[in-house]
Amino acid sequence: MNPADRPLSFQGHGLLDRRNFLGCGATALGSMALTHLLDRQGLLAATAHGSPAAPAAHGAHPLRPRAPHFPPKARNVVVIFCAGAVSQLETWDHKPELDRWDGKPMPGGPAVTFQGPAGNLARPQYTFRPHGQTGKMVSDLIPHLAGLTDEIAFVHSLTSKSNTHGPAENFLSTGFALDGFPSLGAWVGYALGTESQDLPSFVSLLDPRGVPQNGANNWGAGFLPATFQGTTWSAQNPVRHLSAPGIGREADEAARRLLGRLNQRHLERNPGDERLAARIASYELAARMQLSVPGISDLSTEPAHVLRDYGADDTANPLKAAFARNCILARRLVERGVRFVQLFNGAYASGGELNWDGHNQLKAQYDRHAAILDQPAAALIRDLGRRGLLADTLVVWCTEFGRMPFFQKGAQGRDHNPDGFTCWMTGAGVRRGVSHGRTDDLGRAAVEDIHPLYDFNATILHLLGLDHTRLTFEHNGIQRRLTNVEGEVIRGILA
Repeated sequence: MNPADRPLSFQGHGLLDRRNFLGCGATALGSMALTHLLDRQGLLAATAHGSPAAPAAHGAHPLRPRAPHFPPKARNVVVIFCAGAVSQLETWDHKPELDRWDGKPMPGGPAVTFQGPAGNLARPQYTFRPHGQTGKMVSDLIPHLAGLTDEIAFVHSLTSKSNTHGPAENFLSTGFALDGFPSLGAWVGYALGTESQDLPSFVSLLDPRGVPQNGANNWGAGFLPATFQGTTWSAQNPVRHLSAPGIGREADEAARRLLGRLNQRHLERNPGDERLAARIASYELAARMQLSVPGISDLSTEPAHVLRDYGADDTANPLKAAFARNCILARRLVERGVRFVQLFNGAYASGGELNWDGHNQLKAQYDRHAAILDQPAAALIRDLGRRGLLADTLVVWCTEFGRMPFFQKGAQGRDHNPDGFTCWMTGAGVRRGVSHGRTDDLGRAAVEDIHPLYDFNATILHLLGLDHTRLTFEHNGIQRRLTNVEGEVIRGILA
């Protein structure tokens, strides 16, 4: 028999000769490289046709990009979350009847609300004026954001299931008032992964004053794999525990290569262990972040006019400057392909000193908070637009519930109101300059096109190309989803 015709396993007394060994090795290496590239991009046959949330879609690279259910309008999301429950009556929801009824009891109104006896009706504490071509009436409290009303889709008829900050934050962020459920950003990362391989899919930028009342529930993964929880940092507080060990760059890279080989060997000995694969992927991402995060967090490369536009150079108001830097960081994260950015304005505190919880001296409190929020948030939206990023980015402004049309008895502030309040969206896939839904003439409760927050979250998922009824995860025998068993897309604000 000609040696070339023998089976390879029998050539050379059971060993490959040099030529065949090199030929087989080259073919194998090329196939491995191609498989690796296809796997990172979600293009293998096993993952290209399934649901975005199919467990097989995650494997060793849980953050790789995955296809949505249908063509999306948005690829990224920025959520500006104002903690403490912003009063719709001092911002977006103009109620001229409150001027007429100022100082009078509310007809048929509640005698007692969340924090005690109800007082008399109180007019808006700021003047409303028409803005833009639509003539939308917006408060003088937020003149910079008011200038963007032609770009915004307002939803004036949202409702929550809780009038308490913690459970209401949960309901807004996770779809459930109880603890332990995945946040919106975690669901999005689970479904779609991220296009950035050296940054997380989900980043939460904490307010310079601290964290919201329910803290990590707002960016937690709940029962989803921990890989999909949000990574918290801010412009003034870098990612914790990320500093590279002080052993020199070459030694550090050699250690990473060795650790990578050991991890791969351990993974091969435990095939099908997705928790192990996800853990290894998280550690590898953390290693890449050691190189990427310092550069993206360094705002010294931003031109002076950008810092000025955002208010990041405002030495008279350091909290505003710090929040402005977070807004710039949010833009930079979107530029680098981070899928979901959560930008907090306000931190947990009783009485509204550090957030929008305006029970006592609403006007004095809101004067402080609006000065921090308004210019930086408006500059972020304008900057995204100038750079062409709004074509693919959805910007959401939200708060956990609204405020009552009357003051609390003996106070100059408003109590909690989950029965009718305003949130809004702008950017990819959103109709410009529309106001959807309505509260009654005094702003007490939603009366037209009423939408629980389930609908608001379902709409965000829809704009990302996700059907909220199909984005599920089995937990304790139940197919859980962000919108529980409810939710309808708000079609009236879609472009």
